[in-house]
Amino acid sequence: MELIHQGKVRDVYADGGDLILVASNRVSVYDVILPTEIPGKGALLTALSLWWFERLADIVPNHVVSAEDVPAEFAGRAVRVKRLDMVKVEAVVRGYLTGSVLNDYRTTGTVNGVPLPAGLEDGSKLPEPVYTPTTKADVGDHDAPETYEQTAARLGPDLAARVRDLTLDVYRRGAEIALAKGIIIADTKLEFGLDEDGVLTLADEVLTSDSSRFWDADGWKPGQTQPSFDKQFVRDWARSTGWKPDDAEAPEIPADIVEATRDRYIEAYRLLTGRRWQ
Repeated sequence: MELIHQGKVRDVYADGGDLILVASNRVSVYDVILPTEIPGKGALLTALSLWWFERLADIVPNHVVSAEDVPAEFAGRAVRVKRLDMVKVEAVVRGYLTGSVLNDYRTTGTVNGVPLPAGLEDGSKLPEPVYTPTTKADVGDHDAPETYEQTAARLGPDLAARVRDLTLDVYRRGAEIALAKGIIIADTKLEFGLDEDGVLTLADEVLTSDSSRFWDADGWKPGQTQPSFDKQFVRDWARSTGWKPDDAEAPEIPADIVEATRDRYIEAYRLLTGRRWQ
């Protein structure tokens, strides 16, 4: 095998005609990799993505070839996948108003150029899910928001529309399944690629605690900090230290924050799948 790419969380190896996608225990916030890992995180993300891929297969094909035919040293946190020509966009969809777009809304009444009703609060449910793509930055750089029209200009109108429509379809299905299990998926980001036949294919991870905001449905209330099962807990901690993403060094994560983050990932897996994490 040959290491051909190292992302913020995943490493990609070439293995014959396939790729081996390995989820590490690294955690990134604001596109910066923190120096402390979350034990078992890679295996949790892999298991949850595989669970979701099965439930979304009738909506969009995915890149999974095998979760078992992987090198022994990566077992449990690696997947053999098809080679794809990756689409250069982070396909983000938001069902609730929060995070980086909140100031945009408060200033302009819009999110990525999409008008929203007046009077929404942090955590408010949107009338309809909103597609808010960003650029796909290299490691060390920051993704930048762009309008759908800007994405269409980069990718071409046909491909941009297919990515947008599939992203919304995946989100709607995932949000419905999760809500029935007590989790609100406030937003998520997806990645797609084209296979050798030009078929748009879901890749990377899907609807995990790293790529999504998972909120406790019972505790959800607009206008407050939402109880969550995702890495927002680490983001909030990092921000509380006074650290900024452009600082030279990222802070080490204290042991209690590591443990609490891992517990949240495990609880999300249990609630969604109904399986106890081993």
